[in-house]
Amino acid sequence: MIAHPTLIPLLSAIAESRVLCVGDVMLDRFISGDVARISPEAPVPVLLISAETEMLGGVGNVVRNLAGLGSAAALVATVGDDGAGRIVGEQLADLGDIDPALVVDTARPTSIKTRYVAGNQQMLRADKEVTGSLAPDTAQGLTAAAMSGLNDCGALVLSDYGKGVLGGGRAQDLIAAAKGAGKPVIVDPKGDDYSIYAGADLITPNRKELSEASGFVVNSVGTAVEAATSLLKQFDFGAVLVTLSHEGMVLVTPETSLHVPAEAREVFDVSGAGDTVVATLASALAAGAELPDAVKLANAAAGIVVGKVGTAAVYAAELVSALHHEEISRAEAKVLTLAEAKDRVEVWRRQGLKVGFTNGCFDLLHPGHVSLLDQSKAACERLIVGLNSDASTARLKGPERPVQSEAGRATVLASLVSVDLVVVFEEDTPLEVIKALRPDVLVKGADYAKADVVGAPEVESWGGRVHLADLQAGHSTTATIERLTGGK
Repeated sequence: MIAHPTLIPLLSAIAESRVLCVGDVMLDRFISGDVARISPEAPVPVLLISAETEMLGGVGNVVRNLAGLGSAAALVATVGDDGAGRIVGEQLADLGDIDPALVVDTARPTSIKTRYVAGNQQMLRADKEVTGSLAPDTAQGLTAAAMSGLNDCGALVLSDYGKGVLGGGRAQDLIAAAKGAGKPVIVDPKGDDYSIYAGADLITPNRKELSEASGFVVNSVGTAVEAATSLLKQFDFGAVLVTLSHEGMVLVTPETSLHVPAEAREVFDVSGAGDTVVATLASALAAGAELPDAVKLANAAAGIVVGKVGTAAVYAAELVSALHHEEISRAEAKVLTLAEAKDRVEVWRRQGLKVGFTNGCFDLLHPGHVSLLDQSKAACERLIVGLNSDASTARLKGPERPVQSEAGRATVLASLVSVDLVVVFEEDTPLEVIKALRPDVLVKGADYAKADVVGAPEVESWGGRVHLADLQAGHSTTATIERLTGGK
């Protein structure tokens, strides 16, 4: 990946920005498992389900990415009076500094995209949605909420998935209002009629969308520039940013064009990558960035998100690491938040790797700790270590502990070849971390009975196992501290 350390200060500015997002929200469901046989009822594979996950989709994923980048956001969208709509509301509430205005329409269900995945292969996508015109009351509620949110934002995102929120002239009304208020408008378009987005400051079609809207055959960077230039002239856009998958991005303005090559990394899943690009662009522009810098930052974010599974988000710490990667140690790159760890684990799981988990305070690392970690790694292919925070350690070990800070302990652990990932947790036990990461193997020392291992019932409930590692006698952090202090 190309280093762009000069863009790092922009991430601090993004943390002070606020973006208004209006568009189609949906719930993305991923049903994963394995296929070992064909159904006797029809010539179709039988999926043995092992996991089901739900994520914010559509404009909801734009907001999720904004939250990951540290930007505040307001969301205006519509949901049905149903379980999926309530899940959307709950997931938005979990994001932090997000102000959702969800207009409930009792006549329309919440849009749901369900993907059935076997191993790394998506077998089927099933959509549940209504795409007709909105009821007048719903339309009025959406417009009023969007207009009231313009004053407090630094940029407006219109995320169009063709479900109706931006139809009926609402996109044009919002663009006009935003331009009148001096707010940049970023549009993620849908369909082939871009006249409904006329006057937008930035529009972000992908290769296929650009080809359909312009009538050009877009098969190279050069033809992308030609097609984007035609749209600029026709619809008075301030700029067009074309995403070209492995060829990167092309920014076209009335004055010039800029080709930003794709960041070199493994592409695992492109679902939602466009949402990541839009969120990064919008937050950067809201923070006062120049458009070329915003594009370079968005390109780096896209390079990260395509290495994740499903409708994923990018986090500010990941971008810092990517932009400044030559100066970020391998150990620091292994210390992740729980949300970041979940993304990493999903990739490992899709790659068929067995994930293990162990935990502890690991204060003053000694040979007994190293032996436990080596045995833990031997029981799996990727090892996660849950590390008690400073506050958690003090509650468990006493006010004089830990000797080393959580940052120091995490760095030492992450430097070990046996450790693939470290997650710091604030609770007294790692139960919530275990439930979130769903490891295949849970490892504790043999001084525990299996019935006393926190998380054992949960791990076994999803088909995992508990492994009790042998302990090396004669090693103890407490005893080491006593020797150092003369028993005081």
